[in-house]
Amino acid sequence: MSICAAIQMASSPNINSNLLEAERLITEAVAAGAKLVALPENFALMGLDEFDKIKQKEQDGSGPIQDFLARTAKKHAVWIVAGTMPIADPANENKVMAACLIYNDLGERVARYDKIHLFDVQVPETNEVYRESDGISKGHEPLVIDTPFGKIGIAVCYDLRFPELFRLMQEQGMEVLIIPSAFTEKTGAAHWELLLRARAVENLCYVIAPNQGGFHVNGRQTYGHSMIVDPWGTVLDCFKTNAGFASADLDLARLHKTRASFPVLQHRQIACK
Repeated sequence: MSICAAIQMASSPNINSNLLEAERLITEAVAAGAKLVALPENFALMGLDEFDKIKQKEQDGSGPIQDFLARTAKKHAVWIVAGTMPIADPANENKVMAACLIYNDLGERVARYDKIHLFDVQVPETNEVYRESDGISKGHEPLVIDTPFGKIGIAVCYDLRFPELFRLMQEQGMEVLIIPSAFTEKTGAAHWELLLRARAVENLCYVIAPNQGGFHVNGRQTYGHSMIVDPWGTVLDCFKTNAGFASADLDLARLHKTRASFPVLQHRQIACK
């Protein structure tokens, strides 16, 4: 078994202060025994508008945010799933990719996932309007990677609402789903726990869900309630408000036993195309 942590923040437009807060929380999680930590979406930058991230973008493989992640992973000998950060889109200088970078405990980057589904919505019964596609180019490829913690699939926030993505991951052997997010207060209260537990149950996998939580300088309020869910849909830990983290053991032996005794994944009659 390995302890994992889902870190919760209320990030601001100030990258330096966000990185200081991220390091503080990572240090606390490691002290509590975490070997794998996951940061929320937009952990390094929650801008005043959709275009701030373009001004602060980094080239792939170089920049202060990426240097911080590599240095921190190595310093604490911990795997880091680094929420999302703005990486330059080589095909469009006016947009960025919402990239989730994964670093191993030696400080080496081992994978990158670009957010596929972009949040272009008006939240029902509110005046909140979001147009992520104004500043972000969508990704195209699901990601499942081998790690010491099992086969990990990565998705980001709005991706959570598209179950076909997770079926594709399941066909690649996903055992643990990590989904860094910045769910709004309104949509989080309605759907956050419901969707996380559904994804865990229908894929018989662990779900690690770090979320933004609190009030932000740009006027947003995010839901928090970062949590870890087991393959039976049980919430193992939930950190509701303010900055902190949820933590729990990942027990792959229990996961495999559950899949063997309840072989729903083998009973599927309709395969993904």
